[in-house]
Amino acid sequence: MNFENLGWNAYWDGVFAPFADALLPGRVRIAHRESFEVWTAAGELAAVPSGKLRLGGDWPVTGDWVALSPEGRIEAVLPRRTAFLRREPGEAMRPQVIAANADVAFLVMGLDHDYNPRRLERYLYLTTVSGARPVIVLNKVDLGEDLDERCRACERLAPVVALSALTGAGLGALLSQVEPGETAVLLGSSGAGKSTLANRLRGYEAMRTQPVREHDSRGRHTTTHRELIALDLGWLLMDVPGLRELQLWNAPEALDHTFADVAALAAQCRFGDCRHQTEPGCAVRQALEGGRLDGGRWGSFQKLEREIAHLDRSSDPEAQAEQKQRWKAIHKEQRRMYPERRRK
Repeated sequence: MNFENLGWNAYWDGVFAPFADALLPGRVRIAHRESFEVWTAAGELAAVPSGKLRLGGDWPVTGDWVALSPEGRIEAVLPRRTAFLRREPGEAMRPQVIAANADVAFLVMGLDHDYNPRRLERYLYLTTVSGARPVIVLNKVDLGEDLDERCRACERLAPVVALSALTGAGLGALLSQVEPGETAVLLGSSGAGKSTLANRLRGYEAMRTQPVREHDSRGRHTTTHRELIALDLGWLLMDVPGLRELQLWNAPEALDHTFADVAALAAQCRFGDCRHQTEPGCAVRQALEGGRLDGGRWGSFQKLEREIAHLDRSSDPEAQAEQKQRWKAIHKEQRRMYPERRRK
């Protein structure tokens, strides 16, 4: 196989050098629970994790470059250049890698009922944390209203491509966003048209698509697994199932990047520790009152900020202990100030 078309370059040559004497490089095409389909220079190989890998280290995911034996044992996962992380679904406070080594993220959003700027901001945050570059894909141009206005709103956040995956209109603008050998990942909700777009890029209907519900444009999860697809266009595509639960992972610095307009306003406040409530000289409040900052966007920023702070406390034992002591002090002070409540 042509490794350059799979994303191999001088960087990966250097990273793989410590394994070059005894092992082979490969890229994970599909990751199953306990087995993997891996591209190698000799072709596709069915692989399993080695005992050493089972005992610790990064577990391979779709898009990973790995070092494996000729017999098909994955001995190591090469350090990822980019990684899409979310909090593992459920109660656990652990990160989950959903895609690795993607160069560009196509954030697909339908121009029907699927259009949701607040959800888009979450995907932009996810992409910023990953290290990939975002491209907003506004799909279903034939169904959308206020196309120009919505394009202008999204262009403030990232490059925008408006297209119809169903007809192919506007597809050329999307193709110009990817270079040969790069990997693009499709992210978006179910019903946004990701599988239809993947089919269009492959040139045939490789993935069965399903109609969306008319009243809310939601669809079923047509894509049920993460797969790396080698396109005749010379680059790779990764389709990710619609994420039912997009719990963010902790990276506070990415919030200021995703909300650069809010961060710029906050930097203009009179006080460095301004809470943007009633403080004099608050640039954020002035922008909200003057209509220069959208109230919905400000609310989204605050919500994500609270989520990240909660993650920080929950994943940091010291922060957790400090939070616990703070609440103990608050409750103690409440009992001192309102002793009558204790007698009830």
